[in-house]
Amino acid sequence: MAWTPAYVALGSNLSGPRRQVEAAFEALAGLPDSRLVLRSSLWRSAPMGPQDQPAFVNAVAGCVTTSSPREFLDRLKELERSLGKVEPSLRWGPRAIDLDLLVFGDNKLEEPGLTLPHPGLHQRNFVLYPLSEIAADLWVPGLARVRRLRERVSAAGIERLGARGSVDD
Repeated sequence: MAWTPAYVALGSNLSGPRRQVEAAFEALAGLPDSRLVLRSSLWRSAPMGPQDQPAFVNAVAGCVTTSSPREFLDRLKELERSLGKVEPSLRWGPRAIDLDLLVFGDNKLEEPGLTLPHPGLHQRNFVLYPLSEIAADLWVPGLARVRRLRERVSAAGIERLGARGSVDD
């Protein structure tokens, strides 16, 4: 079976966001039929939705998998539940963990519950900055290379976190 690259956005702004994202990286490393091969730095970002919530910690993981896009997404959703995700009562509200499938090989899909590439990827600095660290030359099907997409978004409200001491260790 062929290995396909898959990129996953990780984010949290509740219950020790840095710890939540680190736990999600560890969980991704244990997915069946998959390997975690790249991980970005952690980034602090302003909330995308309502502003009266804590800052987010974001990162991106680069994986390879022999799963189909739907199987991989289903495993991500299972991981979210196992890590304590509860659907926010408010769209783009606070959350303990969020895992979004960004890109899956060269797939362009639009089916119930799964759109590839992720429809908001090209507009979100909290996705593009960490993604460009690990895959600047990645072609995002139907859009452009990550490097080019990053050039089109502002750096406002986002900063790379140091090794310690930032955003709710």
